[in-house]
Amino acid sequence: MSDFTALPDLALRTLGGAVVAASDESFAERESLIRPGRPGFQHHTFGPKGQLYDGWETRRRREPGHDWAIIRLGLPGLVHGIVIDTAWFTGNYPPHASVEATAVEGHPTVAELQTAPWTQLVPRSALRGDAEHPFPVTDRHRHTHLRLNIFPDGGVARLRAHGEARPDLTLYEGLGLDLAALANGALVTDCSNGFYSAPNNVIAPGLARHQAEGWETARRRDGGNDWLLIRLAGPGVIKLAEIDTTNLLFNAPAEVSLRGTADGTTWTELLPRTRLQPDTPHRFRIHDAPALTHVRVDIYPDGGLARVRLHGTLAGGGEG
Repeated sequence: MSDFTALPDLALRTLGGAVVAASDESFAERESLIRPGRPGFQHHTFGPKGQLYDGWETRRRREPGHDWAIIRLGLPGLVHGIVIDTAWFTGNYPPHASVEATAVEGHPTVAELQTAPWTQLVPRSALRGDAEHPFPVTDRHRHTHLRLNIFPDGGVARLRAHGEARPDLTLYEGLGLDLAALANGALVTDCSNGFYSAPNNVIAPGLARHQAEGWETARRRDGGNDWLLIRLAGPGVIKLAEIDTTNLLFNAPAEVSLRGTADGTTWTELLPRTRLQPDTPHRFRIHDAPALTHVRVDIYPDGGLARVRLHGTLAGGGEG
């Protein structure tokens, strides 16, 4: 994927992210930084602190220094790019910002994070009002937390940290896990079509609340079929597949099949072409599968899936 914004947002609140501390949040709360979806705004909507903003906004500084917010990534991993969004902040956005990262295992306090070593991902850069600012990141170290610095003060609507999850899979040694879970380090690396919604939704945590929280393709008119390719959390043996069409009443696929590979050339059939029902969780036992690294999910002819789960065991221990 050449566009880093096609990768999951590792900081997203719905993936477990949290804004654990901020220097100030006098006008608008820090938690807004990692909310899902586009920031909203309604003109002339005032509360006791002034105009209501769907973002994080600090007071006007009257002393030297700058404001900051520390974000715990919902999914620790490799950050490929940062988006700083100043949507709706026009006369009160910060003129400059930077982003740093650190890796602190366990459950650190704010004080422990403050004294941790931080690495610069995005240098101090100019911002515009009411605009998205994408910044590619070349650092490929695993990080658990980010620090957004704004100079000197102002409002930021959203901070997005797109990348690849790298959890510590040693926790699952001797246990089963969902080898296709985004939270465990899996990733959809390719798909035929993602017209209506992003393919990585299909391996996101939790249940899809509506159609947009799954993967849905455009209607095919060429006689072919749609598909996606999942890189597993690690080499593993799949024993149970869950194919969920919940919320897809009139646009579920008619059928599905699964194939897996460990080398990209030899493919093993895991599930033959099998009928699906709309708005239904389906569970299929997988027998005698070898250790695999990737699974291809084919749907016939098109449509949507709410979730794909591939439960099994890792072929070897170690970090994802």
